[in-house]
Amino acid sequence: MSKDMRAVVIDEPGPPEVLQLRTRPIPEPAAGEVLIRVKAFGLNRSELHFRQGVATNGSFPRIPGIEATGVVAADPSGALAAGTQVVTLMGGMGREFDGGYAEYVAVPAGQVIPFASELPWEQLGAVPEMLQTAYGSLYTGVRAAPGQSLLVRGGTSSIGMALIVLAKRDGLRVYATTRREQARARLEELGADGVLIDDGAVAEQVRALHGDGVDGASNWWEPTFSRTPCGP
Repeated sequence: MSKDMRAVVIDEPGPPEVLQLRTRPIPEPAAGEVLIRVKAFGLNRSELHFRQGVATNGSFPRIPGIEATGVVAADPSGALAAGTQVVTLMGGMGREFDGGYAEYVAVPAGQVIPFASELPWEQLGAVPEMLQTAYGSLYTGVRAAPGQSLLVRGGTSSIGMALIVLAKRDGLRVYATTRREQARARLEELGADGVLIDDGAVAEQVRALHGDGVDGASNWWEPTFSRTPCGP
């Protein structure tokens, strides 16, 4: 294996031109770390903020990227075999230590998640942060529990669709909104118990279907997102 890799490096904050493709040494995983051969990574708004210098943490120069999907290249502990499919994200990745915009990344073992899938890498690369956002919205933001009801505004967004699947898996009754009638069948296929066409009177539609309203809501159709808790 070559000792070098290609990576995107930012020396200092600035416009898109500060993203420089360079040759860097492949990192050596320390004890407690795993070296991942990156197959794909998602692009996130927080990386834009970091590149612009408006993030609240991090340092330069830095290889950005708060997530990566790939295979284990080396695990000094022996816990994960080489070639195991894994994802990693967050925990200071791409800000406090080098991130996923590279062919290899070394990360703390505690934030490496093994999985098995036959999906292509370009699809798997879009999953980690999207799914983590949906999961956190549902269980930390909304604090959902089985038997409760949930409204997902923006049901056809990637996070909205993930929310529907997760909520139905865990026994919630789910209503989803869309502005397009042609999206109804897709939302029902994902498991939505009710699909509301957003005509500006969503609250009235929800009450017509569910009496006094739902236990919680997650809003993914505006630039500022919100989550209304299900419980106290």
